[in-house]
Amino acid sequence: MTFAKTMNLKNISERIQELLHLRLTMRTLITNIKKLVQVETQSERKDKVFGHDMDTLPCIEKAFLIIEDGVIVDFGSMDLGTRQKALGDSADVLAASYDETIDATGKYVMPTYVDSHTHLVHAASREDEFVMRIKGMSYAEVAAAGGGILNSAKKMASISEDELFDLSVPKLEEAIKNGTGAIEIKSGYGLNTEAELKMLRVIRRLKELKRIPIKASFLAAHAYPLEYKENHQGYLDLIINEMLPRVADEGLADYIDAFCEQGFFSVEETEQVLEAGIKHGLIPKIHANQLHNSGGIQVGVKHNAISVDHLESLGEKEIKCLQNSNTLPVLLPGAAFFLAMNYQPARALIDANLPVVIASDYNPGSCPSSNMSFMMSLACTQLKMTPNEAINSVTINGAASLGMQKELGSICLGKKASLIITKAIPSLEYIPYHYAHDCVERVIV
Repeated sequence: MTFAKTMNLKNISERIQELLHLRLTMRTLITNIKKLVQVETQSERKDKVFGHDMDTLPCIEKAFLIIEDGVIVDFGSMDLGTRQKALGDSADVLAASYDETIDATGKYVMPTYVDSHTHLVHAASREDEFVMRIKGMSYAEVAAAGGGILNSAKKMASISEDELFDLSVPKLEEAIKNGTGAIEIKSGYGLNTEAELKMLRVIRRLKELKRIPIKASFLAAHAYPLEYKENHQGYLDLIINEMLPRVADEGLADYIDAFCEQGFFSVEETEQVLEAGIKHGLIPKIHANQLHNSGGIQVGVKHNAISVDHLESLGEKEIKCLQNSNTLPVLLPGAAFFLAMNYQPARALIDANLPVVIASDYNPGSCPSSNMSFMMSLACTQLKMTPNEAINSVTINGAASLGMQKELGSICLGKKASLIITKAIPSLEYIPYHYAHDCVERVIV
């Protein structure tokens, strides 16, 4: 007898609704957590953590956590009184009440990393430049020889949107596997209208996969194409009058970005790009002070940028400027490591009571890694941040640098259940200590 003969349409409809209800009310219980990391109560919620407070990391030892429909609905201590109230004592009751139970004995549970600065969508790697730098060429010299951003732009021109998407999906999956639960991705390797739109459309397609939250930055002001090398205003006009209206019409970007640096975009040129982006509803976030004290921090703060990123080169004047703003300093130690540059002065920023953020800068030229655990190791070993400071910088402060602190970055009732379950490890400090070792057992997003 066929399925159609045994069930009428009404029964089929009712069964579909029943299955949908089961899917929407999926409940997961995690028990015996060695330590639940970065917890907040509703009365103690914070948007970001400042300065020396970054060395404090609220945790619950021997904890449980309950997820319902992808949202944190309860957590607390496994002590008998709390456990009885939230869970009950019967194993049979537990098995019947939850679709999945996870025993996290010996393991840590913490918010996923938020990586607020990446160039994940790119057409090809650039290991040839890696060899050039080993042989003594500087980053600026490689760029002047046709490498760097222009090299990536050349490769971007020869690839289709579908091919670019197919290349980008596994890069995103790798980042997630390593613990990233939200990410920003930039354009900027197109440097002409169609190629920039191609990159942004690929980012939109990655968003539509709904794997993790993704923010898109429009970064056509990444470098001057060769044909505009002596006509900067011509390229600025192309960005402002042709690219930006199309980006805005298609809703392809959340942020307007620019590389404010000597040999790239001056303060005045950066201002033109930011002001045009703001008119189209885009929020500024810019590359600043990577190679020189370029004035990028001041122009970012002037235009209320959500963040200024890189900051290898800055002094007291720039720190004071950040202190009088809502702009977050985002440090990218992976790029400084790979380019053998000076590291960012994280301790000076923390001493100035600023909310420091660490991100990967994942890109094919200066940081071919999206591994945020390794970025924390660099933050600790090279920037002299404590493990607690490093964790705050990649969770709650990372979320704030993408305007996502209300839904991500901490363990809090009502926030998304975007979680890392570690392997059985001896301590939380073990994650940055055991560098280049995979401490992540499971990622829930």
